[in-house]
Formats: sequence, C-alpha cells, structure tokens
Amino acid sequence: MTVDIGREVERPAVRPSLPRPRLEPMVGLEWSQAIELPRIAATATKPSEIRQAWVHRAPEDHVLALFRSMSAGGDPVPAPWWLRAVAKGELESRDDGFRVEDRVAQLLSRRPGWEYVPWAADGESGYWEFMPSERGPSGHRIPTTVLNTDRHPGWIDVLPAHSGTTPAPIAVAGLAGLRARLGEFEAVR
Repeated sequence: MTVDIGREVERPAVRPSLPRPRLEPMVGLEWSQAIELPRIAATATKPSEIRQAWVHRAPEDHVLALFRSMSAGGDPVPAPWWLRAVAKGELESRDDGFRVEDRVAQLLSRRPGWEYVPWAADGESGYWEFMPSERGPSGHRIPTTVLNTDRHPGWIDVLPAHSGTTPAPIAVAGLAGLRARLGEFEAVR
C-alpha cells in the first residue's frame, strides 16, 4: 500500500505479463490448401472440370506471390505445370496454360481409347492415358500417357507404354507435334 495525502490507497496487484503468443504464417499449410481440389474432381473427364482450387480462381498475382514464397527455399513445390512455367517467365499467363490443356483435351477426347485421369500428383492438372496400350498384345502394364509439362516450350510430354522402369518422356512440339505423332503413339498396343 502507498500513502496518498495521509490516507491509504490500495493499488491493484500487478500481474506479471505473460509473453504473447507469436503467430507465424504457415506457408506450407496455406499452399496445401491453395492447391487442394474438391472431391468432385475425381469424376472429371477433362482438365477444365478440375479447375476449382484456389490456384485456379484467385488473382494470378496472388497465386504467383504465394508460389514464389513457397519456392524460396529451393525445394520442389507441388504445383500445376503452368504455374511453374509462368513463375519462370516461360509462359505468359495461367490462361495460356489453360488453353494448352484445353486444346489437348479437344484433340484426345475425340479419339477412341484416350481417357483423362484427373488424380495426378498434388497440384498437377491430370493427364491422358491411351488405354489400348495397356495389357494389349505388347503386354505393357502402364499405358501411353500424355501430360503437360514445364520442361520445354512445347508443353507436352509423352511417356511410352511400359512395364518396368518409367522411360524418359518424349518432348512433343506442341499440339501440332502431338497431332502429327498420334498415329505413332497409338500404334503401341
């Protein structure tokens, strides 16, 4: 107690201050949520039907900023091929990537034997499989697969049908290159 002009004044007890919790952004969790697809994506028959995650709908500059933040450590980050290409400055925009995917879908969905597989690796856009190349006369367990890539400016890779070790991808020179070589890729059965 202290004395104030001759009378006693009671002061409240001073509580020791507790350290405030320190909140730090959990960029990894934020990114995981950003690329997460809804459950209905499993029934998609073309890439446009799975474009429902945050990376597909949020402002492109926000998506790119979060991706760059995630990639700052140098470790590979699960992401759509087009986002990696945009981040490297090799593709102009997300919409350009969507156009590439949609053109491949238009070509392959009209041809017998091709099926779209929406459940690719985390963040990826899915891929196409040529089902007659699986378990056909050649005996391959894994069918010919067409997928989009940021490895080269043709944006399309083909993995030949195989049974053992995954072969090196064949770089295809864009949609025209894929169209020109489809007969060759479909010949493996």
